[in-house]
Amino acid sequence: MREAGFAFAARLSGMVSEVAIITGLSGAGRRTAAHAMEDLGWYVVDNLPPVMLPSLAETVTGFGMDRLAVVADVRTRDFFEQLPDAIATLRAHTSKLALVYLEADDDVIVQRQESSRRPLPLQGHGRLIDGITKERHLMADLRAAADIVVDTSRLSARQLVQRIANHFGSERTDQLAVTIMSFGFKHGLPIDADLVFDVRFLPNPFWIPELRPKSGLSRDVAQYVLKHEAAQSFLGNMIDVLETVSPGYLNEGKRQVTVAIGCTGGKHRSTAMGEELARRLRDKDVMATVLHRDMGKE
Repeated sequence: MREAGFAFAARLSGMVSEVAIITGLSGAGRRTAAHAMEDLGWYVVDNLPPVMLPSLAETVTGFGMDRLAVVADVRTRDFFEQLPDAIATLRAHTSKLALVYLEADDDVIVQRQESSRRPLPLQGHGRLIDGITKERHLMADLRAAADIVVDTSRLSARQLVQRIANHFGSERTDQLAVTIMSFGFKHGLPIDADLVFDVRFLPNPFWIPELRPKSGLSRDVAQYVLKHEAAQSFLGNMIDVLETVSPGYLNEGKRQVTVAIGCTGGKHRSTAMGEELARRLRDKDVMATVLHRDMGKE
């Protein structure tokens, strides 16, 4: 069946112009990502055996659809090992393909699965952690080959939707799309960030009683942070870095970059600097989306 399927794919004269393969660990948010893609106007198929991917891509083209998103993971059991070959076939016949890999920390996946009261596909009669370990091992090569890796450990469903929208919601592909993520170092580094900047050297509004309850989204906190010469200089430096790396990223086929800006708690300095960086990038006609990961946390 496998050989016949891919022989058929090799004879295809044309396929859907844009394909996204969503994969990753169970409990990492694949379903949320699929719903987000559907909301963006993509035709979405969940839990499809990989051997059927090439023929599906041709079929949806016949119905006038030009963007296809498929969720493929270990739920397909023995079919899953065919996924790398299916992706290779699609890359040869599709103008644009993105492999999206979602992951999360073990403890987060355990919490999510226990909440849903569903076992993992590879868990069998063992523990949840055993199933997670098996999945990580089985999917290691796919993670290494992924075009986009998103760690959802500290993302809400809404924040994950925002990340997906930033990657796939625009037709502009000739320039870098930037996600700016503010965060607090005390809550941990965002491991899916491409660039990380530390703004803890700036004066902290936390020590100003009237500013402490507010966030960097408020005008007076933003003014306090941005009035310092060091903040203005650092903003210019961040833009210089992005302008330096953008051509290289684009030449390598990377069209989305996540810039993480951190302060102590992710409430004041990082949020103000993130919003201002996004504003300046938009003034330069750069696609910029802001995500405040830790705002609201104690």
